[in-house]
Amino acid sequence: MWSSFLPLILFVCLGIVILIVFEVRARKQQKTDSQSPIADSPDDGCCGEHLVCERETLLQTNAKIEYYDDEELDQLIGIPVEDYTQEQYQMLRDVFDTLKASDVPGWVRSIQLRNIQLPLDIREEALLIVVERRKA
Repeated sequence: MWSSFLPLILFVCLGIVILIVFEVRARKQQKTDSQSPIADSPDDGCCGEHLVCERETLLQTNAKIEYYDDEELDQLIGIPVEDYTQEQYQMLRDVFDTLKASDVPGWVRSIQLRNIQLPLDIREEALLIVVERRKA
């Protein structure tokens, strides 16, 4: 008699174990999300310490590179900033100077995704623009 109910009992036990595992994972994820330094806050949730808000960078699942009419900058991929020629620096400067302030955070993220290093002066100017936009 028990042999006919054994598969049913095992199936039910397996279902209970699976439910427990999913519940534990969900609670663990919920706890991790609430302790995250980039969790939602009353303001915009960005600390202002980075050129691109960590919230935007870390939570975006697509790492699609967006170009800002700056495809020519791809020739700088992987080159250390100290090895830039004057022409390469000027090319970066020209692109940066033509950006709208609202495009600067996205452009910096695009540059980072493309592994292009920004010279210190351009990086500092970009940071100032980002900080000002967050204050507004």
